Amino acid sequence: MTALGLILPSTCAGCGLRGTACCATCLADFGPPTPVQVPGVGPPVWTLAAYHGAARELVLGFKERGARELSAWFGALVACALIAVGPGPWTLVPAPSRRSAARGRGGDHMLRVAKAVWTAPVAPVLRLGAGVVDSVGLTAGARRQNLAGRVEVCGRPPPGTTVLLDDVITTGATAAACVRALRGAGVRTHAVVALTSARPHQPGL
Repeated sequence: MTALGLILPSTCAGCGLRGTACCATCLADFGPPTPVQVPGVGPPVWTLAAYHGAARELVLGFKERGARELSAWFGALVACALIAVGPGPWTLVPAPSRRSAARGRGGDHMLRVAKAVWTAPVAPVLRLGAGVVDSVGLTAGARRQNLAGRVEVCGRPPPGTTVLLDDVITTGATAAACVRALRGAGVRTHAVVALTSARPHQPGL
């Protein structure tokens, strides 16, 4: 623990319990990858938790409230999830953030999670072009229009089979736009893994 940590000990971003960035009770909201219904994405989409309760608070704490210690926790969850998604080796491609949002967060938050996954290399090749606005409050159609033609592949496309890594699946517009951009660069996306999802699970699973 750092000297600052001794003065200001960690608190759980899910419930506020002192002493840890994520307590066992809140961590229990996450489980093995569960398939979710996301029309229009293409490859199967898996989520580790529903986007409510402690799981939602942990993601928001990490994404918007500076709880960067959670990258290691999320990285461990994703590493375990990849085993269930299928045999590797995979290359992780983090879903991009708007550049202004990433600056405000001290860097791209999903890239931070991807780098904490010790079982797969990371290819941060996606970026959002000019004109993309914050998607909060947009309808599904507006989200798709917001991203249409604005997800770009930069640098060398990753070799082999990729897994797209995202934080929250809501309408699926971001995942679909990322998969299309990768496909246009000749890259096959085997699966999408999201930390949380607001969408229903596959029936019967």
